[in-house]
Amino acid sequence: MTKITPLFDNVLIKPLEAEEKLPSGILLPDSAKEKPQMGEIMAIGPGSTNEKGNEVKMVVKVGDKVMYKKWGGNEIKVNGQEWMIVEQKDILAIVK
Repeated sequence: MTKITPLFDNVLIKPLEAEEKLPSGILLPDSAKEKPQMGEIMAIGPGSTNEKGNEVKMVVKVGDKVMYKKWGGNEIKVNGQEWMIVEQKDILAIVK
C-alpha cells in the first residue's frame, strides 16, 4: 500500500464515483460521465504561509467529504485508482 503525505496546503482527495444513471433512468457510458467534483479527503499537508509570512492553517481534515473546483489540482494514481491532489484554496465546501 502506497502512503502519500501531501506537502504544504495540498490535500489528497479520493473522488466519489460519478453517477452512472440519469434521473430518467438512462445509463451513461464511461465516456459521457462528468468528472466528479466531490470526494473524501484521505490526507492533508501541514499548512503553509502566505506572502506576508503568516501561517495558513488547514480548515479541512481527513475524512471530510468536500466539493472542489472542476478544473484544478493534479490527477494521480494511488494503488490503481485515480485520486486528486488539490490546494486547500481549490476546495469549495465541506459536505455534511
